[in-house]
Amino acid sequence: MDLGIWLTKHDGIAHTHQALRAGFTHFAIRQNVAAGVCTRIRRDWLALPIAPPDLRAAAALGGRVACLSVARRLELWHLADGRNHVSMRKNGAAAASDTLRVHWSAAPVPVARFALVEPIENALVHIAECQPFENALVVWDSALNKNLVTQQSLARLQLRGTAARAVRDVASGLSDSGLETLPVARLALAGIRVSQQVMFGGHKVDGLIGDRLVLQSEGFSFHSSAEQRRADIAHDRRLALLGYTVLRYDYRQILFDWPRIEAEILRAMAQGLHLSPAQDRR
Repeated sequence: MDLGIWLTKHDGIAHTHQALRAGFTHFAIRQNVAAGVCTRIRRDWLALPIAPPDLRAAAALGGRVACLSVARRLELWHLADGRNHVSMRKNGAAAASDTLRVHWSAAPVPVARFALVEPIENALVHIAECQPFENALVVWDSALNKNLVTQQSLARLQLRGTAARAVRDVASGLSDSGLETLPVARLALAGIRVSQQVMFGGHKVDGLIGDRLVLQSEGFSFHSSAEQRRADIAHDRRLALLGYTVLRYDYRQILFDWPRIEAEILRAMAQGLHLSPAQDRR
């Protein structure tokens, strides 16, 4: 087989040892490097020009793609911090910087010798240890929602750190996006319970407080089309005709104007808009 084709099937990058075990000779590898088919990284890694930058960076450091960088690769909902995250062995050498975050802590899932990407479970642990609680929770919820992990498998992991255990205790996977996770987590701090994915009027709502107060969220990447927007507004009207109060918020409001949103929700509750008519009359 052609080395270039073989590398393409391995994300454009592989260790020399892997190439040798696949049947390529040292001579063939040197020929391909000399011809510019691939380049060497840290002597022992072979990379095509198409190799993803995060894999190249991990190989160059002798580490693995980790934490939020794994979330980005898997297209999980996350709040980016602008850094490349790499895990390293304890005897490795790499200095953190404004663009690089190095993770040294041991993760629960063993990793194959030449793997360049941490398993999702290890990445979630890194995220819990690296990011603020809310930021970590949105990624854990996203991974659960996409069935990349299950609550049962996470419960069986031997987690040493308190941060990962704290996130695991509340992650549910019910949220379709972080815009649903964040209000639930923030309102919980005020002692307000939000039920998620409740069916009303033939459609699920993002959140329900009490019996009548509906919370809906929309993000630029999740409800971007005019058709979807019209469908959302039509659903809000149906809920209003059924006697529900609907508060709908967008991406920017949830991320950057939360105090105002929380104040509106608390005022709505003060007026009893979350109570059923029977409770409201008491």
